[in-house]
Amino acid sequence: MRLSPDEIIFWQFGMLKLNATILYTWGLMLVLVIGAWLITRRLSSGHQRSRWQNLLEIIVTGIMGQIRDVGLDQPRHYIGFIGTLFLFVAAASLATILPGYEPPTGSLSTTVALALTVFVAVPFFGIAEQGLGGYLRSYTQPTVVMLPFNIISELSRTLALAVRLFGNMMSGTLIIAILLSITPFLFPIIMNLLGLLTGMVQAYIFSILATVYIAAATRTRKPEPKVAAPADDQPPPE
Repeated sequence: MRLSPDEIIFWQFGMLKLNATILYTWGLMLVLVIGAWLITRRLSSGHQRSRWQNLLEIIVTGIMGQIRDVGLDQPRHYIGFIGTLFLFVAAASLATILPGYEPPTGSLSTTVALALTVFVAVPFFGIAEQGLGGYLRSYTQPTVVMLPFNIISELSRTLALAVRLFGNMMSGTLIIAILLSITPFLFPIIMNLLGLLTGMVQAYIFSILATVYIAAATRTRKPEPKVAAPADDQPPPE
C-alpha cells in the first residue's frame, strides 16, 4: 500500500526522478492556467455572460468576502495569492474522481512547499503594509521578552500547516483504498464523495489560516488617544 504519490516513479535517470507528485502537480497547474485563460479571455461586463464567467465570479466574490471577513480591508491585494492556494488545493481534491489520479497534496513535499509559500507571504505582506521597522517591531509585542516565542510561533505554524494538510489528504486516500479491498463497491463510492467534501474543507481551512496569518502580520497597532486631564481651576462636571 502506497503512503504517498512520491512512491510512483514514472521515469528515473540517476538521481533525477519523475514521480506522480511532480507529474500531477505540474499537470494540475497547467490545467488551472489554461482554464483561467480560456475563461478570462472573453470577459463581458454586460448582462450576457457565459456560465463559466458566472462561476468564476461566484468563486472570486466568495473568496474576497472571506478575506474581508477575516479582517483584511483590501481583499484585492491578497486575492491573487490566497485564491490560488484555495483553487490549487480544491482542484487537487476534486480531480480524485479521475481514475489513476492521486492528489499531490497527499505528498509531504507538496504540503511543505505550500506552507513555505505562506511562510514567505506573511512577512512580504506585513512589510508592504507596515514597513520593515514596523513589521520587525511586531515580534517584540507586547514586550521584547516575546521575541523568541514569536519566532518559534512563525516556524511551528508553518510546520502545522504542512502536516495538517498532508495528514488529512493521505488518511482519506488510505481509507478509500482499504475499503475498496474489503467491501463492495457501493460503500467506497460514498466514502469517495465524502473524501471530496473533506478535500474542499481542507482547501478552505488552509486558505483561511493563511489569511489569518497575513491579517495578523498586516495589522498595525494604533496608539491610544491621550485624554487631557481637567485643569484645577475648572469646575467639576455636574
